Amino acid sequence: MTSSIPTPGLPSGLFRPDDLRPDQGYPIRIDRDGTWYYHGSPIRRLELSRLFSTVLRRDEAGDYWLVTPAERGRIQVDEVPFTAVGLTVSGEGASQRLIFRTNLDAEVTAGPDHPIRVEEDDGTGEPRPYILVRDNLEARITRAVFYDLVERAETREDGEEVQVGIWSMGTFFPLGRPMNRAMGG
Repeated sequence: MTSSIPTPGLPSGLFRPDDLRPDQGYPIRIDRDGTWYYHGSPIRRLELSRLFSTVLRRDEAGDYWLVTPAERGRIQVDEVPFTAVGLTVSGEGASQRLIFRTNLDAEVTAGPDHPIRVEEDDGTGEPRPYILVRDNLEARITRAVFYDLVERAETREDGEEVQVGIWSMGTFFPLGRPMNRAMGG
């Protein structure tokens, strides 16, 4: 079973790119660690951040919005709005399930509807892993959780390429670029 952050009372389709309501431009920011700020001060009540997250949307241009039936406004998100801070694993092989816990205590199970993707930093080459939580909103997988994934990773060979990755719900997610077997990397 796949789970994600619930969005009670507000279907994801409520966000429409042709919405003509004015942009309220809320003074809310989410930093790289997933901490929510209001007027530059951290929001310390987890319940409040969780409530705001239920009305968070991302448009096709990549802008983040808080959208309610009454109003809407852009907010600033430094990277992605959530962080994946915990991992629970059940099963083995292709039927294994990777269940991530976000910084807002939501759970999401990696699979076809919630893929894991890994980018590389252009400057350092370090991996930057993410998981899709819901509706075009991602969580950055923290370093400790990513190391846990790497420890559990398998290799797959396809011709001359060797791929390191991990299974969840029947989907193999690469954790980096494929290596050429003949070149050793």
